[in-house]
Amino acid sequence: MTKEESNFGLSQSERTRLLDRLKGSLAGAVKRPAPLSAISKDPWEAFAQSDSCRQMDIIRRASAILGIDNPYFRVHDGIAGPETVIDGKSYLNFSSYNYLGFNGHPRVVAAAKAAIDRYGTSCSASRLVAGERPLHRELEERLARLHKTEDCVAFVSGHATNVTVIGNLLGKADLILCDSAIHNSIQQGAQLAGARRLVFPHNDVAAAERLLAEHRARCGNALVAVEGHYSMDGDVPDLPAFSALARRHGAWLLVDEAHALGVLGARGRGTAEHFGLDGSAADLWMGTLSKTFAGCGGYMACRHRVAEFLRYSSPGFVYSVGIPPPVAAAACAALDLLLEEPERVAALNANAQAFLDGARAAGLDTGSSQGFAIVPIMLGSSIAAARLSAALFRRGINVQPILYPAVPERAARLRFFLSSEHRREQIDTTLAIVTEETAKVRALKVDFAAVAAMLSR
Repeated sequence: MTKEESNFGLSQSERTRLLDRLKGSLAGAVKRPAPLSAISKDPWEAFAQSDSCRQMDIIRRASAILGIDNPYFRVHDGIAGPETVIDGKSYLNFSSYNYLGFNGHPRVVAAAKAAIDRYGTSCSASRLVAGERPLHRELEERLARLHKTEDCVAFVSGHATNVTVIGNLLGKADLILCDSAIHNSIQQGAQLAGARRLVFPHNDVAAAERLLAEHRARCGNALVAVEGHYSMDGDVPDLPAFSALARRHGAWLLVDEAHALGVLGARGRGTAEHFGLDGSAADLWMGTLSKTFAGCGGYMACRHRVAEFLRYSSPGFVYSVGIPPPVAAAACAALDLLLEEPERVAALNANAQAFLDGARAAGLDTGSSQGFAIVPIMLGSSIAAARLSAALFRRGINVQPILYPAVPERAARLRFFLSSEHRREQIDTTLAIVTEETAKVRALKVDFAAVAAMLSR
């Protein structure tokens, strides 16, 4: 592909000029709101005139001008597996984290129903206040054994797990070192902690080493945070190297296993198994219950003393309701299946590798994906990614675009989630359609000047 083709028919200089004009129109359209007294006595009217709301309105208008439908919040009529039904129509589905097909599995459903019959649908209060249900401690004990740690604490939200644990364990005198591709929940936790936050280039152990060597001595506690399987890129960090790095500098290592459990390792036990390590390789193993474990919530597997501290002091645990018993029961049943049926993990990774190999053979850019459940198709333009997603949806394929500002504009993409339940013919059909529609989208020219002019009216 030529440089001009990658810019959708525009030379680099033309694209730059048109983008500048578009940005100018956006800047002119987004103005600071007038004082409340000059607008309305209703404070929500002032909010509606804020920069954030007006920018969102501009994005909606630009999408309408470009003929791009909103790809988000589509309503599924049932379980989203390898296929799903949206508005009565069946689609091949690559937008769900149901990696091993446990969501809707008869044993998982039966466990949840039995828990409802015994405990109801809610804990009705914080576990600290309302007391434990046996399922809570059973889940935590089993997750600790899975990660080969002393203990584990389960939280009602995966995102909140990172936020409240990091925000509670570290403070202003401390240091947090994050991968540049780290999840938003870890960024938010670092912000809550008020610690000094430094970012190293994605998966660059040497850069992380230099930062720690320069700054570690001036801080109290230090935390290095990585993902075991990066949710945007589908690649895996050098965990042995990061573990050794943390040990050399007296730092804690947090590994976010949200997309690694059920995916990495011969039995799906995660990044440690993938590298042949045990639980001591990291200090904090974060995971979620919403992917492989077919539920909702998060957990932190760690030393017993740390877990007890979190149970009595983390705001996201102390002041939040406990995980609903049927969700805890479903997660325990899914964990049983994970350990009993490792062939599901093998099937998942065979499907992901087939998708990755097929995409690359077709000349599609898959970034740094290693073929473990997540395979992006890089477009380099939010407009192109949104258009391709819409084109695929019209042809019966449900896959979501990842757009700026979730990723840098040059890294806009479609993100395909594979599962053990996808059939090879579904993968082959999808790749053929993606290849065809990608070529069509790349051939489209984007008249940024015209879009800017229409937005400025």
